Amino acid sequence: MDSSGGAGLLRDGATLGAMGVPYRVAVTAVTAQSDIRVSAVQPVQPEVVAAQIAAAEDVAAVKIGMLGTAAIAGAVADALPAAPLVLDPVLVSSSGYRLLDAVGQAILIARLLPRAALVTPNLPELQALGRALGQPAGRAVPEIARALLAHGCGAVLVKGGHAEDGEVCEDLLFRDAGAPVAYRAPRLPGSLRGTGCQLASAIAGGLSRGRPLEAAVADARAQVLARLGGRERQLANLVTND
Repeated sequence: MDSSGGAGLLRDGATLGAMGVPYRVAVTAVTAQSDIRVSAVQPVQPEVVAAQIAAAEDVAAVKIGMLGTAAIAGAVADALPAAPLVLDPVLVSSSGYRLLDAVGQAILIARLLPRAALVTPNLPELQALGRALGQPAGRAVPEIARALLAHGCGAVLVKGGHAEDGEVCEDLLFRDAGAPVAYRAPRLPGSLRGTGCQLASAIAGGLSRGRPLEAAVADARAQVLARLGGRERQLANLVTND
């Protein structure tokens, strides 16, 4: 629960609400944060997280974001329903605050990654997961993505927003040993927190409606780009007004 509403469950809910997809939530941690920093984090008791998941009853898809602790990661793994899982490996906040400890990351890899229909790391998260799987630092994106596939997940969507600046932002969807599916769009200036939350939630929303994975990814990216484009238009209006 991001108190600013810029990321986390509030952003997830806004995304799914805009899609007309009903949803349930399981709060793993309450945070105090802004666009600049995380100032406080209070994890929820693991048994309460598990109870929230149980109370959701039957669901058509699951999205996992911030887990916070090893105990919560284990409780989530124990309580997960049998539904397509989109795993957004939230390891560090945009401002650099660590959001999952090392033991929790190990549980994520051992127990949640093999159950995921899709994992959605950004480039720093991909490198962190690669190191945890024994990949050398700086390993190429395709090699790490395929290491994740070999570990049991159904697909890996590598988000390219952290790449060096260029005119085009590229996300790559790896599903097997073949060439990845590339999703490209013009790179917009600046950055916006919560885009990873929104993308993973929108993909899960599409999967819950029976959309094929590639189509669900394309639809979700379009939704994120529309939000980013709206923000840029707002900033342009503010500059004009000033």
